[in-house]
Amino acid sequence: MMTPASQADLDAVRAQLGRLPRGVVGIAARSRAGEPLVVATAPRLPDGTPFPTAYYLTHPAYVAEASRIESHGTMAEWTAELAGDEDLATAYAAAHRAYLRDRAEIGAAAGIGSVEEIADFSAGGMPTRVKCLHALVAHSLAAGPGVNPIGDRALGLMADVPPPAAA
Repeated sequence: MMTPASQADLDAVRAQLGRLPRGVVGIAARSRAGEPLVVATAPRLPDGTPFPTAYYLTHPAYVAEASRIESHGTMAEWTAELAGDEDLATAYAAAHRAYLRDRAEIGAAAGIGSVEEIADFSAGGMPTRVKCLHALVAHSLAAGPGVNPIGDRALGLMADVPPPAAA
């Protein structure tokens, strides 16, 4: 559930990213301690650029763990698994559709209509590939367990990350 971003949240995200955050509509996931883990981002940035990544992973521990898991070749393995596992592929396609619905809701909250350039494009390689675990983990943290099977898997492999608050 997205919550409004306070100035303290935006300052925390800026410190996490090392730069000003762009297009933040709200905080999509927090740690149990209340710190931002994921921001919800408008589908069109203030400069007019289409931005398909509705859920942007900001917390450095999660970012580092997603990078670590990616470096072990899991994306290629999981993409191959998607091709051969009908149940996994079906669940991943459902995650893609959920992501598109969420992005439309985030866009509506930001006062932005449909962004045609990215209308059918979600993030992280969905619905047929595993391309960016950062995006998939962000989706899992924002949506909660059971929505994105690949993001959930990646979360299960992470160590030394702050526990998320209930979605």
